[in-house]
Amino acid sequence: MKIEHAALYVEDLEKAKNFFTTMLKGVSNEIYHNPKTGFSSYFIEFDEGARLEIMNNSGLLKANFETPRTGYAHLAFSVGNKEEVDRLTKELQEAGYETMNGPRMTGDGYYESVIASVEGHPIEITI
Repeated sequence: MKIEHAALYVEDLEKAKNFFTTMLKGVSNEIYHNPKTGFSSYFIEFDEGARLEIMNNSGLLKANFETPRTGYAHLAFSVGNKEEVDRLTKELQEAGYETMNGPRMTGDGYYESVIASVEGHPIEITI
């Protein structure tokens, strides 16, 4: 068994698609839109692993990432080595994305940084 995809609701679907395809080098399919429900989505594929579905629907509640809660915590992207974690973190910072944590070695042995991506969704960049 494997995880086929993870899904993430966003307010601005095109801005989110641009982040994941430009900054994290994903490849998007064509938009799916259901005019009856107002639901739209893209699937983003990466070199390896599960796909990411980014979705939008009318009437979404805005997420609060400052308060610990159950549910979505972050998405983690492995980039292969410490130097690439540092490079991508710097590139994201220069593009205006906030660093929430790191780069650092964690207590459980990961070298990582956490970026507040589009709409504040935490993205972990790790080896």
